[in-house]
Amino acid sequence: MELTAAVEALAGYGRPWWIAGGWAIDLFTGAGPRHHDDVDVMVLRRDQRDLAAHLDGWDVQAVVRPGELQPWRGEWLEHPVHEVRARRSGDDAWTFELLLDEADADRWVFRRDRRVTCPLARLGVEREGLPVLAPEIVLLFKAKSPGPKDEADFEAALPLLRPAARAWLARALGVSHPEHPWLQRLA
Repeated sequence: MELTAAVEALAGYGRPWWIAGGWAIDLFTGAGPRHHDDVDVMVLRRDQRDLAAHLDGWDVQAVVRPGELQPWRGEWLEHPVHEVRARRSGDDAWTFELLLDEADADRWVFRRDRRVTCPLARLGVEREGLPVLAPEIVLLFKAKSPGPKDEADFEAALPLLRPAARAWLARALGVSHPEHPWLQRLA
């Protein structure tokens, strides 16, 4: 999937959004882009109605269960539903996947473990003029069941993480995945 198409689709969307997943790590590290199966974009669940209005005229489908899509026109999606796929009407391929994440007034809340939070002001970084999810947040998501791409992303990002980002990721993994092998590398 093309990152440019997702960025163009979100132009003019007046709410916060961040490139996530492998694309976020590529942008953070400055590595040349590798093949990506998709483009992940994180948005806040609280902004989902604005998102639906912005994507009016698109084919937008909520992933209500693994492998099961349902047309989405802006009706409120509750947790655990957190993934929405979007493509221009008539297209075969999805342009991007939107990941609905939790937040209170000023803090992001990890949807897999609500004890893990981060100030919204620290949720993203700017790379190449684009809003990119902070690498420590991306790696926390990738830590659930890391495959070879996730391990490679961890190895690429680790030496570039600021000390505060490394410490935050170590604390977050200690809470949500206390036996995770990445904890040793972060120490």
